[in-house]
Amino acid sequence: MNRRPSLLESFACHALLVAGVAFALYPVLWVIALAFSGTQTPTPRVLPIPSQPTLEHLTAVVGATRKVGDATVWLFGRQLMNSVLVALATAAVGVTIAIPSAYALARFRFVGKEAGVRTMLATQMFPAVAAAVPLYLILSHLGLLNSRTGLVVCYASTSVPFSIFQLRAAFEAIPVDLEEAAMVDGATRFSAFLRVVLPAARPAIAVTALFAFMSAYNEFILAATLLDKEEMFTLPVMLQRYIGEYDAQWDKFAAGALVVSLPVMALFYVLQRNLVAGLTAGGVKG
Repeated sequence: MNRRPSLLESFACHALLVAGVAFALYPVLWVIALAFSGTQTPTPRVLPIPSQPTLEHLTAVVGATRKVGDATVWLFGRQLMNSVLVALATAAVGVTIAIPSAYALARFRFVGKEAGVRTMLATQMFPAVAAAVPLYLILSHLGLLNSRTGLVVCYASTSVPFSIFQLRAAFEAIPVDLEEAAMVDGATRFSAFLRVVLPAARPAIAVTALFAFMSAYNEFILAATLLDKEEMFTLPVMLQRYIGEYDAQWDKFAAGALVVSLPVMALFYVLQRNLVAGLTAGGVKG
């Protein structure tokens, strides 16, 4: 019989949880305070409360425009579109290629399987910045510099191996008996894969896609190296422009950071049900 926690234990547990949440949220509150403060220079204080509250920094970042030829381009909107499209395409390419590859590694035996897995693991040991120069030369030869397609190609080269490793473990955790039961009932292996394995692996696929999206959405070094047109910048490169060599516009940087985080927060909200679901939930529901 489980013992009920005492009042003191319950209070201590909740106090620790509140302290942990406060510790995690304190930097975020400082960003919010800087974004909505009218003062130009951050002042040290215990409580991050906006001083002289204003929306000026937020509107300056979101409403940024630039003349391109005879047209006026909404710069922030273009950069936001660049980031979201590149991140979505990277996640889609990574997951689409990784699903059949991971399933084959998890279910079949073939020549070169272990060597291929070790080779993919070896590619994950090198930072992406180490390949910046070769990637720049390849994209320059292909004419893909300053393009979203070039960024997707670069990001997919790292998201595909990561996604394969993630999904391989997920497919291995799904009992083979589920597929065999479906095939006994007349389903082909491909049909069993579509109707049994994929629904069971849906939470893992959602998590993998989310990580691929976030890694591409937040990446800075390759984007700053491969892009030199302001209207083609992604949001991390845009934010870096507010921190110069001799001055730093912390107010606009904080305002931009808040807006940049909104798509990721929205994606977390949409995928929250899959993030907490069990890996085999789809295979045991009647």
